[in-house]
Amino acid sequence: MVAWTEYKAAAQERGSLALELFVVMTKPVKAPDEVKALLPAHLEYQATQEASGSLVFAGPLSDASGEQMQGEGMIIYRAESLDAARKLADADPMHAEGAREYTVRKWLVNEGSLTLDIKLSAQSIKL
Repeated sequence: MVAWTEYKAAAQERGSLALELFVVMTKPVKAPDEVKALLPAHLEYQATQEASGSLVFAGPLSDASGEQMQGEGMIIYRAESLDAARKLADADPMHAEGAREYTVRKWLVNEGSLTLDIKLSAQSIKL
């Protein structure tokens, strides 16, 4: 195994982005109705984190077939450390109330692209 800091330094040296983010994999552990009851508070929390700049992306995952929802999800946070990312995840009402459990890991974003379609007169932005 390679130490995280060594790998990150090597990625930066070769010109990669080396943007450190945090991936939270979350899954329900309570009955669907208990999870659903917390959805408004969860979405409000997500909106607050998005506004503060901590939330990068979030959303549900399909099953392996791509045809069904199983209630699992993924959240990408921008945070100063693994502990700070855990605090963000812990404060999510879904996790704080025990309706969902999660794991969190560092993610080093090296490559990729984003495309924005900005229409000024229509005042629209599409990712």
